[in-house]
Amino acid sequence: MSAAGSLRRIVLEEGVRTSDLTRRILKRLDGLPIEEGPTSSDRHEGQDPLKPGKETLHLSVFPGELIKPCPGTQGYICCGYQILHIGTNCPLDCSYCILQAYLNQPHLKVFVNLGQRLPKIAEQLDSQPGKVFRLGTGEFTDSLALDPVVGWTEVLLPFFQARHNAVLELKTKSVFVDGLLRSRFRSRIVVSWSLNSPHVASKEEHGAPSVRKRLEAAKRVQEEGYVVGFHFDPLICHPGWREGYQRTLDMLDRYIEPRGVSWISLGSLRFVPHLKSVIRKRHPASRILDGEFIPGLDGKMRYFKPIRIEMYSFMAETLRVWHNEPGIYLCMESEDVWRESLGWAPAGTGGLADYLDARAIRLFDMKG
Repeated sequence: MSAAGSLRRIVLEEGVRTSDLTRRILKRLDGLPIEEGPTSSDRHEGQDPLKPGKETLHLSVFPGELIKPCPGTQGYICCGYQILHIGTNCPLDCSYCILQAYLNQPHLKVFVNLGQRLPKIAEQLDSQPGKVFRLGTGEFTDSLALDPVVGWTEVLLPFFQARHNAVLELKTKSVFVDGLLRSRFRSRIVVSWSLNSPHVASKEEHGAPSVRKRLEAAKRVQEEGYVVGFHFDPLICHPGWREGYQRTLDMLDRYIEPRGVSWISLGSLRFVPHLKSVIRKRHPASRILDGEFIPGLDGKMRYFKPIRIEMYSFMAETLRVWHNEPGIYLCMESEDVWRESLGWAPAGTGGLADYLDARAIRLFDMKG
């Protein structure tokens, strides 16, 4: 299915028609019905509001700061990621997605003032030339799932090519890489795929391409000169999980050259307590809630520590056979879990950020 294939209407907020990005999007979606001005809620009694929301492209202006640090949680080591806020919600429908619980407006919202705000972002980056800014667009939306319609790569890749102290990570589950392949810009961009076991991908990541198709897309991108990354987050404990994740790791070995990988993150399933009822209602066939969970320091429900350590250890040991230093790190885990599962721990959030910054910059320097 194409990126535009599931869209049924376009919503335009006041003042967005004059945006260059709006004009390009409307041209690509010519023929779809357009609704302008304040929109009525899509919440109807007895209906799932997210389904019509995922069929609605909502063009808006974001009034706040487009760059914000990942909030992290005290007691857990954070990667020091900076969030570049380009839109909210995702056309995919993963059962575990936290956005189901957080977003009041279920539309696929795109901030069309991104291009107008880039000069201000440039000032922010250029004002600290000695600091590395590792930014990503995949916190509140999939970075590439709407790219054929929105053209985020057309806007962002040229901008980051000129920023020598910044790295942009485009995190995705999609296979829409044509925008990347058409671009002549390769530097300062990491294209990352979220991966899981084939079982989890087929049963819980609704609307997403298979693991094999994601890795085929990653292979194309890597062969065209991009640095790639991977995220096994969330790892989900399910019957036969070792064999399942081994299948994915075998495919990773088949398709990807490890020396061109920036990093590989590992994180376990975690969710805010009220997401449980949302999953039960929206995804009644899901089995991800069958495990045993305990509240973490951030209030999110997590697997018991021994389960997390067992999964991380298995993944790390297997990945290190593939390559002796694949850039493995844990997402939002404590120092003791790091040491027990990986055999080392960074010096807190700052240490992990320095480690990841150095890996990315070194790869780009090696590419010239």
